Amino acid sequence: MTDGECRLLRSLIDDAENIVLCCHTSPDGDALGSMLGWAELLRTQGKEALMVVPDQYPDYLQWMPNTEKIVRYDKRKDFVDTVLKIADLVFCLDFNTLSRTDSMEESLKASPAKKVLIDHHLDPDVDAVLCISHPDMSSTCELVFRIVWQMGIYEMQGKHFAGPIYCGMMTDTGGFTFNSTNPEIFFIISQLLTKHINKDKIYRCVYNNYSEHRLRMVGHVLCNCLVVDNNNHVAYYTLSRKDMKRFHFVKGDAEGLVNMPLQIKGLKLSISLREDSERDNLIWVSLRSVDDFPCNKMAELFFGGGGHLNASGGRVNGTMEEAVETVKKAIAAFESKLKG
Repeated sequence: MTDGECRLLRSLIDDAENIVLCCHTSPDGDALGSMLGWAELLRTQGKEALMVVPDQYPDYLQWMPNTEKIVRYDKRKDFVDTVLKIADLVFCLDFNTLSRTDSMEESLKASPAKKVLIDHHLDPDVDAVLCISHPDMSSTCELVFRIVWQMGIYEMQGKHFAGPIYCGMMTDTGGFTFNSTNPEIFFIISQLLTKHINKDKIYRCVYNNYSEHRLRMVGHVLCNCLVVDNNNHVAYYTLSRKDMKRFHFVKGDAEGLVNMPLQIKGLKLSISLREDSERDNLIWVSLRSVDDFPCNKMAELFFGGGGHLNASGGRVNGTMEEAVETVKKAIAAFESKLKG
């Protein structure tokens, strides 16, 4: 932040009486981590805030402190709508456009509250009095840490701040395997460790905390659903609603699966196609790449989405068969980059 932005942020926090924190739909580790960390920052400044998520988040993130205080919009819509009508400050964390809050979008637009955006995605378009947007950051959690550090109040924070922030940085970089070449990231980790967080336990809580059904689902997908195109250094797989029912799928069970094909020697790109668990003709697309392959460009051009260079997402409004055909067209369009 500039010095002026830092002063404005302090002033907004000092003057606010009714604060709401929100993140994007299908919250991940970075969304929840940045929201929980920011709520803890506010608490150390004598402020309380309502934390709202649009819908369910994965069970493996329940361990983070204060998750029991989070309100789901899809469960308590009337209550959240009322709070947003009287709120005077809303922090928008880990999303660049209100449409990413799904069913909350209209209520957020109608809220008279001043909005502050803290995010690391490209092209922010939220009508905010303060927009802290840095797409070069590994995660929104990294950005939250930097803001707190710049404000000179990091020493006031404890484990309830450091744990969620570390978790968000870890999950948004795949355990620091991508988007994490900046040496300052590891300085940040060293500072978070001074708050006596157990980074190994955090890793186990996130990555080694699945059901037996999930492990068997992964085996099924890799054995029976994975298509590997060695000529183009790409792989893709499908996960149908039928398969999800067979393996007792719960939210979060697909987390990390899209990274696994990248373990194949020479592979540059992995694509996941997953049927929505409730809505027909909706396929969720996740893309992961290595080196300089721009899966964000592929997501933008073919799947109505976007994201980061090596981690992006989108959707196909159609059947799984149509989604597979779209993937084939995308691969053909990017053939030179995949082979290069």
